[in-house]
Amino acid sequence: MRMLTSGPPNAPMPTDPDLAELDQEQLTEAVVERGGRPFNARQIARWLYRRNVTDFAAMTDLPAALRDRLAAAWSCSTPAVLRTEQSEDGTAKLLLELPDSARIEAVYIPDTPRQTFCVSTQVGCAMQCGFCLTGLMGLQRHLTAGEIAGQVRVLAHRFELAGSAFNVVLMGMGEPLHNYDATMKALRMLTDRSGLAMPARRITLSTVGVLPALERLATEPVMPNLAVSLHATTEELRDRLVPVNRKYGLADLIAACRRFPADRRRRITFEYVLLAGVNDSIADAARLARMLSGMHAKVNVIPLNEAPGIPYRRPSDAQVDRFGRALASRGVTVMVRKSRGRDIRAACGQLMVEEESSRPVA
Repeated sequence: MRMLTSGPPNAPMPTDPDLAELDQEQLTEAVVERGGRPFNARQIARWLYRRNVTDFAAMTDLPAALRDRLAAAWSCSTPAVLRTEQSEDGTAKLLLELPDSARIEAVYIPDTPRQTFCVSTQVGCAMQCGFCLTGLMGLQRHLTAGEIAGQVRVLAHRFELAGSAFNVVLMGMGEPLHNYDATMKALRMLTDRSGLAMPARRITLSTVGVLPALERLATEPVMPNLAVSLHATTEELRDRLVPVNRKYGLADLIAACRRFPADRRRRITFEYVLLAGVNDSIADAARLARMLSGMHAKVNVIPLNEAPGIPYRRPSDAQVDRFGRALASRGVTVMVRKSRGRDIRAACGQLMVEEESSRPVA
């Protein structure tokens, strides 16, 4: 199995320093070095995050001389929208291009009950989960912090939500904890009060369980909600479905989750994709309930979103209902997740950048 410590290349370094890659402390330092004042850095953050303005000349409350110095030495990048696909249920999937021409997908899910943005943390994914299309791409590279946060900027302004409350889920392409430093820096950028000022409770990080990184996450000052992709109740089956389990086993993952700091307001969410005849039996439900006994947790049951290239099938609605009821009868808080955007392959496990087709750019 691929060793997670080596990893893929990061994004190529831009020719000009990129302000979109700086957190607020770094931005303040860069502005002061160029003759500005700390409050000018806060002004730039507001232009960038709240108004999605990247042209220094348009940042009209900055001193003209500072604007000129920034424009001469710095760039300010934003992912470009190549195409938008709209689902019959209102979900939108965006194909985004990054400065080095790498492409990723991000999703807008309306009315969930608040608007939700699903963003990517890598181009492709190394985890190779057996029911996920993104894994078929392999891992091409990590995203930078600016590219992760930039997706949120694009979605917030494209759907006119920059001044409203919305949720962000790191559940798009990639494993967030495999790209730990960039992911956490992006969260600091999104939660900073000078920018979008997102409450951390509105951000959810989904992971298959990269244990050293999960233990680091437990110490972070910006603490997102945690969603753990479980999908199996035995080591043998999880080895097959989620290959990282061969390195970080199920028992160790559950033990780490028990140690993870959680207050009474927030639970750890365990995601469980149901595969017909594989992990959807009443015995599986009973094992899952025993495994999570005593934890402040809930289970999201996700019926498989079928796609070409995935060798599993979606259970019947009746079997999904039986599985959910079996969990609930054993005291587990359970929600059966409704798939959104399946008709445009925007649902859980369906994000995959393919070769360009003749579909129009929008």
